[in-house]
Amino acid sequence: MRHLLDFRGWARTEVESLLDTARVMAEVLERPVKKVPALQGFTVATVFFEPSTRTRLSFELAARRMSADVVSFAAQTSSLQKGESYKDTLLTLEAMGVDAYVIRADAAGVPHQAARWVKGVVVNGGDGRRAHPTQALLDAYTLLEALGSLEGKKIAIVGDLLHSRVARSNVELLPLLGAEVWGAGPPTLLPQGLPGARLTSRLEEALAEADAVMVLRLQKERMEAGLIHLQDYIAHYQVTEARLKKAKPGAPLLHPGPMNRDVELEGTLADSARSLVNRQVHNGVAVRMAVLYHLLVGRER
Repeated sequence: MRHLLDFRGWARTEVESLLDTARVMAEVLERPVKKVPALQGFTVATVFFEPSTRTRLSFELAARRMSADVVSFAAQTSSLQKGESYKDTLLTLEAMGVDAYVIRADAAGVPHQAARWVKGVVVNGGDGRRAHPTQALLDAYTLLEALGSLEGKKIAIVGDLLHSRVARSNVELLPLLGAEVWGAGPPTLLPQGLPGARLTSRLEEALAEADAVMVLRLQKERMEAGLIHLQDYIAHYQVTEARLKKAKPGAPLLHPGPMNRDVELEGTLADSARSLVNRQVHNGVAVRMAVLYHLLVGRER
């Protein structure tokens, strides 16, 4: 693949190849010296037009673990504040010799536009409510660790699906690996359609016999006023120990972060043995190493 913007056009074999590379990178990260020269001579820019902690730091660490040079761009301290456009910002970085751009934007479609503007590799680090492909990849990797296979497995995604780029990317990716994806949330926070997922406003229906449960953050900054009252959400859609009894025993819990404890997820569950939240963060470095390696080194071959 020339870029990683979403999973349209991806084949299962391509996903599995990338995840196999992630397993090799995970072995590198277990060594006393957690560094290889795989991307020596390449420059990776993390271009974040929207705030981020996990994605930005994970990509920067992934690039450095492979000996790439890293340029970190933050919109709040850039010439964007003086009126510079996204396009001119990216062309400025291109003039400096950047090879790969990891782009996060609050508006959908910015990484796709960037792929037309610059010659280097573009990785979508999350654009609006549209897509977040590397989050879905690390979710799939984590689920495969826990479940062994996703073939025929029921994965329930619960929460604010309407505004969630994570949900959209997982619904594109997980069925490629054989999973059956269900989405549950209040009617006002469900999209009219989400190809690849079965949607329901009945939480118990989505959780019934689920092999794993992914909980989404209630995205208050993206919601229009009045879509839902917080206490109503907690009363009817918070994932609790009692409600999880509908799922299969020991079904693992995932959350892309950042988490609103005791809002979308009962706080004690976040720290329980079935929670894979920190494992997701851990796996994100190896997965993003694999993404950069495939796009940069694979492109050179």
